[in-house]
Amino acid sequence: MRRTHLMFICGVLAIGMLSVSASLAQSSAKVAVFGGSGPNAGWGSIGVIVREIMKLYDWDVQLCSACAGAERAARLVAAAAVPAAGPNDPPQPKGRLDFGATGAQYLWWAYQGTHGFAKDTEGPRKQLRLIANVQSPSYLVVAVKGGSGITDLAQIKEKRLPVHIFTLMRDGDLALTILNYYGLTKEALESFGGSIGTGAGDRKAFDIMMGFAAMDNMPEYEAWVDVTQRLDLKYLELPQELRTKLVREFDWQEQKIPLGLFRGVDHPIPAVVRTGTALYGRADMADDLAYTLAKALDEHQDLLQWSNVTYSYNPHTVWKAFGVPLHPGAERYYRERGYLK
Repeated sequence: MRRTHLMFICGVLAIGMLSVSASLAQSSAKVAVFGGSGPNAGWGSIGVIVREIMKLYDWDVQLCSACAGAERAARLVAAAAVPAAGPNDPPQPKGRLDFGATGAQYLWWAYQGTHGFAKDTEGPRKQLRLIANVQSPSYLVVAVKGGSGITDLAQIKEKRLPVHIFTLMRDGDLALTILNYYGLTKEALESFGGSIGTGAGDRKAFDIMMGFAAMDNMPEYEAWVDVTQRLDLKYLELPQELRTKLVREFDWQEQKIPLGLFRGVDHPIPAVVRTGTALYGRADMADDLAYTLAKALDEHQDLLQWSNVTYSYNPHTVWKAFGVPLHPGAERYYRERGYLK
């Protein structure tokens, strides 16, 4: 009886000591604040991965889930500003943003002060620095309902077709850019009895669907995963001249939509594509944080696969995102590894 009682006491003490040790380890961890989006979205899911990886290096990465949104993400990190939580957001971390994630093109445009950043009074955000560029491919897809009879977007204007176009979130402006190539505007489309929209109603009743897509179950692409399973679609190849124009103007590249990406893609389709989820900070980011982050992602590449987003690590490209300078801490790591000559 006494022995049993003593073993119980020792067990309780051991658990207590482990709890105290864990608390002390957590309190001794260095803290950094990451700016991204919700955990199921692209710039948030990479944040969740980074948080778990950095725990192994005694860093406590706190996630700002309200820090994403196209150009907004880069603006917030550039300004080190944590926004106030919205009505549907969980409490946000306190302090300054140390680093974040955004699309590689957005980072490049913010650094240059072009595209969506061109009218910002701050001008080019030359203080931004790249830490790592992780591959995350998506494809510009244009699809029509199988029975629509549309084989070329030029038919919309030629036949004054009252088509309803469904596009996703930030792809609304992209859809208009594509239509402008065919001499179409939103007003012209509406004059034919057509429309363009991003809402739930548009998702249920459309003739054409267009925008960037991937077989990823995040808010930006989830509609493609759903719609392509429910409806029979035909996929259009955009003209080479238009693809060249989009590559030149938006820093994308040409590749092919792979066979079987979605139901109904029965052959590889030449297309415009983009890739790159850039982890980045500012020139004032601590060298230790930048170095450790670059090292951690490299040493735990295997964890990138466990996500609802398609990520992969390429040592030949992880250290570059167009002309955005590398942070010196990250550069030191890539040179030590021989990735950067």
